[in-house]
Amino acid sequence: MTTIYNFSAGPAVLPKEVLQQAAAEMLDWHGSGMSVMEMSHRGAEFMSIMDAAQKDLRDLLAVPANYQILFLQGGGLGENAIVPMNLMGKRPEATIDFIHTGSWSGKSIKEAQKYGKVHVAASAAASGFTTIPPRAEWNLTPDAAYVHICTNETIDGVEFQFAPEIAADTNGAPLVVDMSSHILSRQIDVSKYDVIFGGAQKNIGPAGLTIAIVREDLLGHSLPVCPSAFDWKIIADNGSMYNTPPTYAIYIAGLVFQWLKRQGGVAAMEQKNIAKAKLLYDYLDSTDFYENRVEKNSRSRMNVPFFLKDESLNTVFLAEAKANGLLQLKGHKSVGGMRASIYNAMPMEGVQALVSFMQEFARQHS
Repeated sequence: MTTIYNFSAGPAVLPKEVLQQAAAEMLDWHGSGMSVMEMSHRGAEFMSIMDAAQKDLRDLLAVPANYQILFLQGGGLGENAIVPMNLMGKRPEATIDFIHTGSWSGKSIKEAQKYGKVHVAASAAASGFTTIPPRAEWNLTPDAAYVHICTNETIDGVEFQFAPEIAADTNGAPLVVDMSSHILSRQIDVSKYDVIFGGAQKNIGPAGLTIAIVREDLLGHSLPVCPSAFDWKIIADNGSMYNTPPTYAIYIAGLVFQWLKRQGGVAAMEQKNIAKAKLLYDYLDSTDFYENRVEKNSRSRMNVPFFLKDESLNTVFLAEAKANGLLQLKGHKSVGGMRASIYNAMPMEGVQALVSFMQEFARQHS
């Protein structure tokens, strides 16, 4: 039987061990007689799952005590509205600064414009979003409400390889970062950021769960129009249980956090991700049959877009890849080409299989 490797950008591959454990516990979680999907979210059984998931995530990212970890719904796209609704209440006239690095930061800009004045302080549009604008080129607004960046652009395949710092790089404004597609893939210093958010369906778990890590002094700054179910202070005050949370998605995320700890934590995972990305990029750089258009100092370790020089072969490439157990390699419709998403749960063997297939396909079609 052909081994299957799923390169989907999200919802994405989950660790096999996690899926096996979830399957084993599907009908009866730890002798409770219930599936996690059937439990009261306020019952002792689910509360133990929630508490463990929050603790494990805090441990994995070394989240400081003065930051709240919130389990929300709405995805990364929803959080693009939830962020300004939560941060603009004290100064609704203030400007929000954005660094425009690709499709997702572009969506963030459009959404934030509904709630406040937006200034694009730097943009990589002129490069076709193949690079990250250097910090020296950021034209920030004095006394901005906050600065918003997306540190990994899932569609465009660019990733921040430097960590902007509060005050030094934002003129003192709060720094908000969308880490949806690379959270837990590399070590970060949470204290360098004021708000971190991300949808779960790439490196954490199934779609439906959104995670926000918020510095406590930013709670209670919401606009009057902010729905109570999305008000960070209300959510924090109620332990992410103000309304019914996405219980099964939290359970799976908790299993992923435990799996990450068994792998050696984020530091060990980062080394694996560096090796996987290097293998794929080194091959792309060695051949004239394929190309990656992102500048080397801005390449994503998680999402690797690439193009066949002869794009008339795209359909054949995808069909043969699927026949070889390599799934969901088609690039985003706005970009075209191919894209291999190699998140934490993608083993090195999957990247090796992809490179071997690409080499053979190039040999046959050159």
